[in-house]
Amino acid sequence: MRPSPVLVFAILIAGLLTVALLAATVGAAGIPLRRLAAALGFAEADPTFLARDQLVLWSIRIPRIAIAGMIGGLLALSGAIMQGLFRNPLADPALVGVSSGGALAAAATIVISDSALGASLGFLRLELLPVAAFAGSLLTTIVLYRIASRDGRTSVAMFLLAGLAIAAIANAGLGLLVFVADDRQLRDITFWLLGSLSGATWPKAAMVAPVLLVALAVIPLIARGLDVLVLGEAEAFHTGIDVERLKRISIVLISAMTGVAVSICGVVGFVGIVVPHLLRIVIGPGHRLLLPASVCLGAILLIGADTIARVLAAPAEVPIGILTAALGAPFFLFILLRQRKLIAS
Repeated sequence: MRPSPVLVFAILIAGLLTVALLAATVGAAGIPLRRLAAALGFAEADPTFLARDQLVLWSIRIPRIAIAGMIGGLLALSGAIMQGLFRNPLADPALVGVSSGGALAAAATIVISDSALGASLGFLRLELLPVAAFAGSLLTTIVLYRIASRDGRTSVAMFLLAGLAIAAIANAGLGLLVFVADDRQLRDITFWLLGSLSGATWPKAAMVAPVLLVALAVIPLIARGLDVLVLGEAEAFHTGIDVERLKRISIVLISAMTGVAVSICGVVGFVGIVVPHLLRIVIGPGHRLLLPASVCLGAILLIGADTIARVLAAPAEVPIGILTAALGAPFFLFILLRQRKLIAS
């Protein structure tokens, strides 16, 4: 018997608030709960620590938590939509090269920014980075879909092989950019490859928020279509689903979410494959619940991973991409073994 949706979302929201509260209190500049409440204006403040706590909380800690939560939700939602669109439980934007395509475009923007053209567009650099990452993710997703689909059907083997090939091409391009980059550019490119939220600011949070709001608004429009698409494209068409329109919306949405995530924190893998699978075990495969639940659990996962990254080697930070890979890679192997058992039976 599956739990009710109300109970599931109540647990997810409670978990999200708990992990966000924990993330706000720990770090190189720790803020105990009593002082945290004072810094937020809910308790009597100690003048000795008030200014310092408010500076750390509002300038560093809260924007980082907000960005981690939004990006975690976007990555998990991207994975859930991609798995439904391709009818492939192994689909994930980072695994099949979509994130690598966005990172390649972002890295190219970093290198080009020092050229004469980049200097003339320097005032747009903050905006150019997510646009470039979005364009790279969109192109990668379209190429992947074209290669993996034939006669209205998507080949799982072709999907994975094409994804690996595209990721290899993107990584080759990244390697070339690393070769020609100077020291400063090399540090920035390494940031994209390993993934980090150390540069989180309020302007970046404002850049991510509209994408998340649009994604949440689109969920009711595509949820039923993704449910029916599991039966096949022909069957979905006969039930009244505009399959081509569903594909276009899903591809653009996946590209936008992955692109903006890559532009802010670099390549963070396996969130999109771990979260939807965990939720399917608990709440089932229905996308009307799966998609918004993925946003919540993805936020919890990435905020928790970022908190661990900040305290594991404090005052230094472990790249968050390393932590998500350490968690996601064993889970991915578990899924592969489970699929093999299902095929064998």
